[in-house]
Amino acid sequence: MTADGFTTCLWFDGQAEEAAHHYVSVFKNSSIGRIARYNEAGPGPAGSVVTVEFTANGQKFVALNGGPEFSFNESISFQILCADQEEIDYYWARLTENGGTPGPCGWLKDRFGVSWQVVPEELVEFLHDADPEKTARTTRAMYAMGKLDIAELKKVHAGE
Repeated sequence: MTADGFTTCLWFDGQAEEAAHHYVSVFKNSSIGRIARYNEAGPGPAGSVVTVEFTANGQKFVALNGGPEFSFNESISFQILCADQEEIDYYWARLTENGGTPGPCGWLKDRFGVSWQVVPEELVEFLHDADPEKTARTTRAMYAMGKLDIAELKKVHAGE
């Protein structure tokens, strides 16, 4: 059996199916795949969800109901490159809704504890500018923001 690319496994404590459906509702090019359920052999209750295969934004995932032993932290995050402020606002709102928490510098945690970076594509270019003064100004401005503001980052980068 051959497979293309990687599949990211996300470990949940009983929320795998809910999380998969949420991510599919947030991102384009997304779908739910196979759902595996425990049988009488356990270890979970027969009929309850073990894994949910899903695709979000073209990426393959498996959501696993692994239990309370592990939880998400900021050492792993998913970066969403956004074309404009409308996209930033959309992803920020959808991923912080119902208990998600905004963070600094374009980072947030969704209600499941998964960390995301909602980043304008232009910021990547600004931070790789050959002019160190421009990159320093832009970096300082980014550090002062929660949700990133493209218009403000453009002004700062241009020295306005």
